[in-house]
Amino acid sequence: MRIEMAKRIDQIPPYLFAEIDKKKEEMRKKGIDLIDLGIGDPDLPTPKPIIERLKKAAENPKNHRYPSYEGMIEFRTAVSQWCERRFGLKLNPETEVLSLIGSKEGIAHIPLAFVNSGDIVLVPSPGYPVYRVSTLFAGGIPYFLPLRKENGFLPNLSDIPKTIAQRAKLLFINYPNNPTSAIAERSFFEQVVAFAKRYQIIVCHDAAYSEVAFDGYQPPSFLDMEGARDVGIEFHSLSKTFNMTGWRIGFAIGHSEIISGLGRVKTNIDSGLFQAIQEAGTEALHHLDTPLPEIITIYERRRDVMVKGLREIGLEVDRPKATFYLWILVPKGYTSAQFAAVLLEQGGIVATPGNGFGEEGEGYIRMALTVDETRLNEAIERLKRIKF
Repeated sequence: MRIEMAKRIDQIPPYLFAEIDKKKEEMRKKGIDLIDLGIGDPDLPTPKPIIERLKKAAENPKNHRYPSYEGMIEFRTAVSQWCERRFGLKLNPETEVLSLIGSKEGIAHIPLAFVNSGDIVLVPSPGYPVYRVSTLFAGGIPYFLPLRKENGFLPNLSDIPKTIAQRAKLLFINYPNNPTSAIAERSFFEQVVAFAKRYQIIVCHDAAYSEVAFDGYQPPSFLDMEGARDVGIEFHSLSKTFNMTGWRIGFAIGHSEIISGLGRVKTNIDSGLFQAIQEAGTEALHHLDTPLPEIITIYERRRDVMVKGLREIGLEVDRPKATFYLWILVPKGYTSAQFAAVLLEQGGIVATPGNGFGEEGEGYIRMALTVDETRLNEAIERLKRIKF
């Protein structure tokens, strides 16, 4: 029997991090000790109170049945109360909050609710690969917005042709930003609101790194801007905030009709999020201050070790105010993929080539600060031995 993939699958490249995993496995089979700075997966454990709440909740038979599609009202209430404490947002937990099986799932499903075949979606480049892929799955056309150093890695909305803006249904933005680690000030978000209102575009703000910020900086919520709640929603994740990447729990907040549209897709695709995990998430949001100071201190120290070491070697890198990523300019004469290959093959260091995040990522690599300081210092020593 001849198996043929759907045409939409032919449009989709292999998921970037799945490909990196394959290469890592090949190197490990050769007996090479890898320092993995590739994927943004925190190495720090989930805080104990969250784990204890999960244990207790998992033993309760009421949590062994199907959960509610929208998420437990207790979890959604905890979300709304956290958003009020953290951002000053007053949200109705019944209509303006939706639980997600990780924010990635919500980002992947939102175009299915609002994008028709041939509609345009405005996608940052470089950017989280799921923005582009979810657009293609919905039959939409990605229009890429370049994020460049000279603009602070912010898209220049005035550069978007009027004919494109008039056809656009969604705009994805993401600050603090993955992969560049750039931040956005309120003035940028205000421009986004005005642009979205002018062209009737739904704004999808990916705020997964809102609680990973340094030197006292506190990233704002897009929804805190005047008029933002008329045009958009915001995706949040407990993954980076509480070291819960494997738990798969997040939430969307904002415009009730947009939340409802996303919810309608989800009710037809998944059966909700395990209630014991929602109880654990409720514990986290109610009882742990964010950002978690001990986590931030660790990432700050790691950032400083790596930035200092990379600059001493002669690599160009900004000192990020947020996220646990470093966006590093590759040396002259190398592409992103070539330099990442040199680091892997000659140093046993896993980094992500910038072009994997889109064409505008060419010329950079991304490193994640998700190993301890001892290993980071070792990575710097290995880099010093590589000739490039």
